[in-house]
Amino acid sequence: MPEKTIFKKIIDREIPADILYEDDLCLAFRDVAPQAPTHILVIPKKEIVNLAALADHDEPLTGHLWTVIRKLADEQGLAKSGYRVVVNCGADGGQAVDHLHFHLLGGRQMGWPPG
Repeated sequence: MPEKTIFKKIIDREIPADILYEDDLCLAFRDVAPQAPTHILVIPKKEIVNLAALADHDEPLTGHLWTVIRKLADEQGLAKSGYRVVVNCGADGGQAVDHLHFHLLGGRQMGWPPG
């Protein structure tokens, strides 16, 4: 059996997190190493490694995640000034945890190109 990721341990409440949102499908919490004044991670509770591992039947879940991200951005006061959502996929994409996750970043001017 593969070892649990840190995100699965947060879902299972084995590791504490500053949780901002939770429902049956996902969890959102503050990043412990923020890259912006607002840095929230939004993760599905379903264990999906990354974007490349999404299946066609995951479409309702991904739509839900984007809706939660939009609501969080609004609640955090980011909607008017703007924000960035980042999804890293695989080692070359900068993915550090093998569990699909979205970074909601805001509260400062974002540079381009990002990496």
